[in-house]
Amino acid sequence: MKKQIVLAFLCGMVIPMVMLAFHSNQKPRQIRDRESDGISITQPLERSYDAETQVAVQTDSGDVMQMQLDKYLTGVVLSEMPADFESEALKAQAAVARTYTCKRMNNSKHEDAVVCMDPACCQGYQSPEAYLEAGGTKDSIEKVRQAVVQTDSMVLTYDGALIDATYFSCSGGGTEDAVAVWGQDVPYLQSVDSPGEEDAPRYVESVSFTADEFLEMTGCSSSESPENWIGEVTYTDGGGVDTIQICGEEFTGIALRQLLGLRSTAFTVSFDGDSICIETRGFGHRVGMSQYGAQAMALSGESWENILAHYYQGTAIQSMEQQEN
Repeated sequence: MKKQIVLAFLCGMVIPMVMLAFHSNQKPRQIRDRESDGISITQPLERSYDAETQVAVQTDSGDVMQMQLDKYLTGVVLSEMPADFESEALKAQAAVARTYTCKRMNNSKHEDAVVCMDPACCQGYQSPEAYLEAGGTKDSIEKVRQAVVQTDSMVLTYDGALIDATYFSCSGGGTEDAVAVWGQDVPYLQSVDSPGEEDAPRYVESVSFTADEFLEMTGCSSSESPENWIGEVTYTDGGGVDTIQICGEEFTGIALRQLLGLRSTAFTVSFDGDSICIETRGFGHRVGMSQYGAQAMALSGESWENILAHYYQGTAIQSMEQQEN
């Protein structure tokens, strides 16, 4: 019988997947292209959707402030992705953050705000002033701002509706299906390869526990030696641990990640005497866009559009226009 853990959301999760049950009421419209000598050219926007759209943002203190969408998104990207990443990766992050924000405009979890600044609930946010105080540069702020400007109004949709644009730090080589993590199959959140992440600071991480620590943290008991504690292990399509037998009890990979504070569910278990060693690959829930994977694709010359098409397969990039009065 599986041991179920009733907790909030995974550490490192950026977007609470309760939002998967909702659909935005806003109607994005596909950008129309004009033809010039056989070349498809996207029509420039006549105005800035981001600059004209106001977002109610709940601060860390609980206050609610009205912000222009472009300024809010600049702070989100400054907080969520290293500013020294390639411009195409930053553009992909800006489009994903905009998609999330626009979807929340009609189905926010907050009574008086669209989003908050808590990355465990909504998205992280760092003001340019705070970024400078933390050692950032004005050039980096401008680089991020340009990524927002150059993707103005652009969002991701599936069958005409805004998607749940989940993202995370590093996959460890491959992303995970949404159904393996949250129990709901989502056609555009499927496992895909994510090569080139090896330079990510948390691509591989090892952690060790004494035998007593391991038993206490898992709530198990055994009189056998540790190497006999681990039984059958099953895996998801994305390479994460689906279930694992420990001292005769079955745990989900998600539950064990929570109990032991692991970086991801993509892990292996080994033994060194009375110590239990666990090696993880990747960091986060591993569903949607890998930020370090996006950087690897950008370094290889891929555009932000191709990055998003890879991680959210079957989606379209559309322009989010303000509703007509």
